[in-house]
Amino acid sequence: MLALVEKLKELNERGAIISAKRQARFESRGQLLPRERLARLLDPGMPFLTLGNIAGYLMDTEDAEKSIAGSTVITGIGFIGGVRCMAIVDDSGIMAGTLTAATGPKVIRAEQIALEQKLPLVHLVESAGGDLLNYKVESFSEGGALFGGLAKLSKAGIPVISILHGTSTAGGAYMPGLSDYVIAVRNNGKAFLAGPPLLKAATGEIATEEELGGADMHASVSGLVEYLTESDGHAINMCRKLVKRLQWNTHCTLPQRQPYREPLYDSEELAGIIPCNYRQPYDMRELVARVVDGSEFLDFKPRYGTATICLHANIYGLPCGILGNNGPIDPQGATKATQFLQLCDQSNLPVIFLQNTTGYIVGKDAERAGMIKHGSKMIQAVTNLEVPRITLLTGASFGAGNYGMCGRAFDPDFLYTFPNASTGVMGGAQAAGTMSMVARGKAAVAGSEVNERALEQQEAFITSMFDGQSSAFYTSGHLMDDGMIDPRDTRQTLGFLLETVWETRHRTLRPNSFGIARM
Repeated sequence: MLALVEKLKELNERGAIISAKRQARFESRGQLLPRERLARLLDPGMPFLTLGNIAGYLMDTEDAEKSIAGSTVITGIGFIGGVRCMAIVDDSGIMAGTLTAATGPKVIRAEQIALEQKLPLVHLVESAGGDLLNYKVESFSEGGALFGGLAKLSKAGIPVISILHGTSTAGGAYMPGLSDYVIAVRNNGKAFLAGPPLLKAATGEIATEEELGGADMHASVSGLVEYLTESDGHAINMCRKLVKRLQWNTHCTLPQRQPYREPLYDSEELAGIIPCNYRQPYDMRELVARVVDGSEFLDFKPRYGTATICLHANIYGLPCGILGNNGPIDPQGATKATQFLQLCDQSNLPVIFLQNTTGYIVGKDAERAGMIKHGSKMIQAVTNLEVPRITLLTGASFGAGNYGMCGRAFDPDFLYTFPNASTGVMGGAQAAGTMSMVARGKAAVAGSEVNERALEQQEAFITSMFDGQSSAFYTSGHLMDDGMIDPRDTRQTLGFLLETVWETRHRTLRPNSFGIARM
């Protein structure tokens, strides 16, 4: 586990190292590096929860040594002047902040979370727009959701603030264009739909960047910019002042926490308690005991459907329901889970799903016991819960078990993964064995000989294909979760998320009909 965590740490640092190589160029323009901008934006010492930290890994290239985790944008939830906000920072030190195959979906997910969780969105903009060298028409078509997301936020009454730090072209220009407030840095900040090269190629017109979209022009002529500033630091300070002026926290009461104690068991032990091989069982209560307040929880129906655990507990004084797996979900476990989920909904308790299951159990006895209908009832309950849902992949996440435990397709409020997790319709060996049996069955019907060598090659290919795609680093890189965490950070992560969804349910917005129109 510690080796996997070390790999996670190396991937998290890779983008920062590459971006920092451009430091001399940033300094020559009087600019801060993207991560320096983020550090100045956020309240010192307060938590920052990164989103999509592995996004893009093994997506643009199969070369694991060259693939950049996180793509060309940094996203996460942090505090600005005591206000919980969604922060998006274009990493213009990597490919000039170009929108890669992962960047667009990562930003869209950040906008979606900001809308659902009622978080003001602050975007530090410096982007060359779309990646024309790797152009795909589907990415262009789907990329419009980037801009639609900002419009939805404004309509919902959620402020959108952009800081124009550098040159932002085409799609990059629409980000401030669809913001409620725009702050720009004199001389460096520029926004235009077509830069000088494209303008000349399209119309023959010749213009400088300043004439086309300089910060001074937008502040005095076009009206795109509300606040003109002299430097990156000045712009960020202006943003912090603006957030303070919004009085956002007057629309949300503080959580009424119950008194709590830290867990009795050390979270450091989680690196050894959770096996990296999903075939090796462990009791999910061992994880829970190192996460919840005082290591105390109330076990619901512990003697019924024993492979499915249902617990009431508190994390940092905030109550929640916890649904976890100690193996496959059987008919009794499914009915128990369904009842527990409905009770959590009745009590307005957020539910945390701790996934470690190979799926719903199969076999003659399970089918006769009503596995299909009981599993379906569980999926209905998961889908229709009206309380917040937070999912954490801690091990296996196979088959319909992924669905019944609130996988990505069921739109949990947040979904994070451990680096040892495995996701797929089934394991590679099981898939290979299934296809071999099918091939043997066909050969028997046709009365032909089985080509054992070809079958071995097929099994090797299928096993490699399934297992390669099931890795948490692959699935996280393809944005099938909201990020990857060190298991030892579970308590802090879940506590932060419970606070976030608590604010969501207790915040009053002032929506409008169309979003704030720029004038």
